[in-house]
Amino acid sequence: MNQIFKRKDYSAKDHPSGLLRVLGTWDIVFFGIAAIIGAGSFSSLGEAVFRGGPGVIVLYIICGFACGFTALCYAEFASRIPTAGSAYTYAYASFGELIAWIIGWALIMEYSFGNIYVAFSWSDYFTSFMGRVGVHIPEYLTCSYPEAHKAFLGHSANTELLSAWKNAPLIGNLKLIVDIPALVINGLITWLVYRGVRESKNFNNALVLMKLAVIVLIILVGVAYVNVDNWEPINPVTHVSSFMPNGFAGVMSAVSGVFFAYIGFDALSVLSEETKNPQKTLPRGMIISLVLCTVIYIILTLVLTGMVDYKKFDGVGDPLSFIFEKANANVAWMEMVVSFVAIVAITTVLLVFQMGQPRIWYAMSRDGLMPKKFQEIHPKYHTPSFATIITGIVVGIPILFTDKSFILDFTSIGTIFAFVLVCGGVLLLPAKEKLPGRFHMPYFNSKIIFPILFIGGLVFFYFWQPNFFHNLFDFSNPLEKEFKISIVIFILINLFLCGLAFIKNLSLIPLIGLSSCLYLLTGMSHENWKYFGIWFAIGLIIYFAYGYRKSKLRTENE
Repeated sequence: MNQIFKRKDYSAKDHPSGLLRVLGTWDIVFFGIAAIIGAGSFSSLGEAVFRGGPGVIVLYIICGFACGFTALCYAEFASRIPTAGSAYTYAYASFGELIAWIIGWALIMEYSFGNIYVAFSWSDYFTSFMGRVGVHIPEYLTCSYPEAHKAFLGHSANTELLSAWKNAPLIGNLKLIVDIPALVINGLITWLVYRGVRESKNFNNALVLMKLAVIVLIILVGVAYVNVDNWEPINPVTHVSSFMPNGFAGVMSAVSGVFFAYIGFDALSVLSEETKNPQKTLPRGMIISLVLCTVIYIILTLVLTGMVDYKKFDGVGDPLSFIFEKANANVAWMEMVVSFVAIVAITTVLLVFQMGQPRIWYAMSRDGLMPKKFQEIHPKYHTPSFATIITGIVVGIPILFTDKSFILDFTSIGTIFAFVLVCGGVLLLPAKEKLPGRFHMPYFNSKIIFPILFIGGLVFFYFWQPNFFHNLFDFSNPLEKEFKISIVIFILINLFLCGLAFIKNLSLIPLIGLSSCLYLLTGMSHENWKYFGIWFAIGLIIYFAYGYRKSKLRTENE
């Protein structure tokens, strides 16, 4: 059983992969922007604004803060371990095989389910754009069966879903309802990734430039229509104007929608074997892209909540074009432009996710935890060809029987969990020799600083949200009960970390990253944890049935 906790040593010479090193710093930045700014800003941002109101900007700042410190942890690992695998590889080096499998399994969930959500979002914008240019696609060919069925049973106000259910043709007793655009874009992106990174890189860079130009345009045009009174709407219960009309618990309930926007950041480190000088290029590219994207999200949130009352974003899947509709700003040409560019933006997200998933399987297969077939490199295109095809199939099939709301809530928890493990892993790494051209995380002793920061942060939040803390142990409100319980657990864990920091002189940067990511987990509901637990249990069964017996660490020791 010692095998499951045995760590693996990585070096660049251990595994010559055959993958081409063609990516530079700005290629990584462009891939980061492509992944991070897409489905989050063009789709899930609307749901986040509706739940948290203008105050959701605080959650973007918290997420950006957490991801900033996590980026440094990723960079530290990437500077030591220049092989594909992302958080999976990093966990293998610091925690051992079992935890590495758990993280790899969480990443499979993250990329696969993330791809499904992105494909659904792409379909929404594509259908909307085609409708605006006069091409009508039948509703039953633009949504999934579960979405239409749920709308029918729940007497939804969504006329498109109700029309899909009502007008769908019958095959026997089964209604033919299938999201054709989502299936088609998944197939096309799979083919592009199969052809190779060089083609993908050039395609991606061109699309990102177009997307950024239009986002700047949205901000410049939208600022003229901002009504500052919208930033302090009336609380529907207390009838008092507030930046957080649904309270701080309401802001944190938007964590799935907000954090989904940062999932793409994790995808960058899986490109290390295709990056020139990964120890230097990869960390720099990740941090630059993360800072740029966080600033853009904050500005976009301010523009959206300033232009339109947050309550109008209920059920809105295309928020950036919605703000320019006739009932709002009434800028028809911007509505059309944004719809078109949203298709481009979401395409780039799907591209990066679809590149990340095969490389996770590739790394796990190379360690013996997955069948050898996943290591297969195409002789002409130098890509993990079999894993890429399987990714397309794994994403495509669930499109037929899942819906966006479930996917959005389920995906983010896997990412944050991986972030927690990466930050914790850096705390376990031994000191390394400083070499020119490599990233080195600065060491700051957390012995005194972390306890001061944490306790000081509690005091700040106490005076900022006094009512929340006064009623912290009042669990009578079902809307706040789960969040309050999570906050109590978070405080206890951090008090333990304060003691550990004082005794062990832990490094400050990864410790802050760990604490901030644990805080993001307080916004997850029991439903998120339940389905994550089920996925986790399935993964353990597969590991002990196959991975444990076939692991290269096991065979090397025999």
